[in-house]
Amino acid sequence: MFRDRFDLTPEQSMFLAKKKWDENVYCSMRMENRAVTFPQTKTILNGVNVPNVHLDDIQAILNMRDAWKYLLHTVEEPITFAYWCKLNELIARNEALEWGKLRTGSVSISGTDYLPPVPEREKTIQELQNITQNHLASATDKALEVFVWGARGQFFWDGNKRTSLTLANKILVMAGAGILTITDQYMEQFNTLLLDYYNTGESDTLKNFLYENAIQGIQL
Repeated sequence: MFRDRFDLTPEQSMFLAKKKWDENVYCSMRMENRAVTFPQTKTILNGVNVPNVHLDDIQAILNMRDAWKYLLHTVEEPITFAYWCKLNELIARNEALEWGKLRTGSVSISGTDYLPPVPEREKTIQELQNITQNHLASATDKALEVFVWGARGQFFWDGNKRTSLTLANKILVMAGAGILTITDQYMEQFNTLLLDYYNTGESDTLKNFLYENAIQGIQL
């Protein structure tokens, strides 16, 4: 069990989310190995064209912008299957075969032989509820579990890590427990541990790493 490292008021939590959301968008791009820098990401988020950045990278950044805007406007809304699908709809828009819907075919993950099964709707809904409605778990527990579960499950055609990260942050911001962001300093180690997790299905090492290195907050 991971205790919450932060206990922020709703006002403090929203301040942190608004301060860090652009860094979180950049984190999402780095998780996907997209060739954009943090200054380029900030510039695109500010609505300014950046030369030499691929159009699909710009689309991905703007999609994440819209997902974060949605998150910030719905912080108090309960987490449901429909909410999770809405996040993916925003994040994977124009990137996948379908967005906002569970995938219906097979996918593979680069760098691993692990093949995630095609998701079953009712089973997936129940698993999501088991994580997000676990009253014995801290918000941090739920956020880390929903991230690793969603990343390995590959429930959507595309945008699974980004969707999982955004949902994890919804849980943290809603509870005043900080924000989950993997900085450049830790990205290589994160990717190594993530591949190990894909192969083994054992998430403890990855979750411990994220808990120690990727949860940020406000020191009061």
